[in-house]
Amino acid sequence: MRDQNQRGGPGFNRRDFLKGSGAAVAATAIATSDQKTEAAKATKKNVFAAKAQDVTLNVNGKDYKLKIEPRVTLLEALRNDLNFTGCKDIDDDAAVGADTVIIDGKAALAGSRLAVECQGQKITTVESLHTEQKTDEVVEGFVQHDAMQCGFCTPGFVMATRAFLDKNPNANLEEIQKGLGGNLCRCGTYHGITQCALEIAKKGGA
Repeated sequence: MRDQNQRGGPGFNRRDFLKGSGAAVAATAIATSDQKTEAAKATKKNVFAAKAQDVTLNVNGKDYKLKIEPRVTLLEALRNDLNFTGCKDIDDDAAVGADTVIIDGKAALAGSRLAVECQGQKITTVESLHTEQKTDEVVEGFVQHDAMQCGFCTPGFVMATRAFLDKNPNANLEEIQKGLGGNLCRCGTYHGITQCALEIAKKGGA
């Protein structure tokens, strides 16, 4: 009499199939567990405790010690804790660029960076471009070319322009327009802004 467990001919039965399936599931579970462990190790360095912690930020060449929660953005730390209010908080999408600062020589959006992640980096805000001793040529150029109007987006544009000219001291008009494309001006002062940058670029990005 034929074994009722057999299906599909000799050498195959339900019991063997279930044993094989169980082994495969176990192997998959072990592999998945190993992958999760490796992923956890890879991301562990980016995990911060939820409570407030000591953070040191280097802003405009000076170290500032703060005690803030990991969720605090660089924009919030600059404005609320250090009173560097030049970078503006306009929206939650970081689409306007009014919160532009320079981090290690590159233009960056302060609202898109966590303050704890900026430790050990050199942060430059618009306040550094005007002192009792000197006013940066970009600032002077914005005034000369009437690129300010309401002034709310101006600090972000000034910082973006400064960072761009530092990297592209001899840029042409098309390169300037493309390079500053990440900043938006609701007053529509683009012509004055680009003319300011172009004038400085013609002198070698002084």
